[in-house]
Amino acid sequence: MNVNKNNPFEILLDKDIIAKRISELGAEISEDYKSMNPIVIGVLKGCFVFMADLIREINIPLEIEFVSASSYKDGEKQGKKIDFISAVPIPLKGRHIIIAEGVIDSGRTAETIVKELRKKEPATIQFVTLIDKPGSHQAELDIKYKGFTVGNEFIIGFGLDNTQKYRNLPFIGKLIDK
Repeated sequence: MNVNKNNPFEILLDKDIIAKRISELGAEISEDYKSMNPIVIGVLKGCFVFMADLIREINIPLEIEFVSASSYKDGEKQGKKIDFISAVPIPLKGRHIIIAEGVIDSGRTAETIVKELRKKEPATIQFVTLIDKPGSHQAELDIKYKGFTVGNEFIIGFGLDNTQKYRNLPFIGKLIDK
């Protein structure tokens, strides 16, 4: 994809920096979960590029599942309600869960997911996120695995969108006003 001055974004993290960090996260998770057979649960849609790359960097047996949850409505505006659709058909009791997020912004979506998954009595729940925006957190979260920490800018690319556009960018960009 060509990047030029007509695009409404600037590059924050290029694909090589992202790939290196994902490799490091995969190594950390592989070591921490080496005898646990974790379930990596991706939060759609923003996790899909990150999670695909991440699980290829994890060198232990694992399972994958997905949930759908979002607080964003009409692009950049966060709604008050979290839309959560659980799609985890397997038993989670006693299992080790790693929730994969593309970005943790307010933390409200992450908090809702944890609350729902705890009802299924897993042994542990941890987060791995490509992007953490701690300045936006409205919920108290313990995020064990973080790719990058950024400010409150609206970011796109590498699975993250603005009104369903820009998910296909091979880097993380900051959305800018024209």
